[in-house]
Amino acid sequence: MSSAEMTELRRAIGQLRQCVGALRARYGESSAVRRIVNDLDRLDIDAEDLAHMPPVPAQATGPRPDVVKIPDAPYDPALWKGADDEGVGGYQRDQH
Repeated sequence: MSSAEMTELRRAIGQLRQCVGALRARYGESSAVRRIVNDLDRLDIDAEDLAHMPPVPAQATGPRPDVVKIPDAPYDPALWKGADDEGVGGYQRDQH
C-alpha cells in the first residue's frame, strides 16, 4: 500500500474512532457499541498488517486464455436427437 493510501486509511480510521467515541457517550457499553469497537480494533490491526506487506504485482488485463466463449445462438435441435435428459425422464420420441 502506498504511503498516501496508508495515510488516508489511518485518517479514516481516526475519524471512525471519533464517531465511535460519540456513540459510546450516547449509548454506553451496549453490545452494538462493543461490536463496533471490536470491528474498529480489527481495522487497526489489518491496516498495520498491510503497512508491512509487499504489494501484489499488477495482473495483466484482457481475456484469459482458458476462457471459452459460448455463443448465445440456439443450438441445432438435431444435436439433441435421440438423447435422454437424465433427471427429466428423457425427451418425447416420435412413435409412428
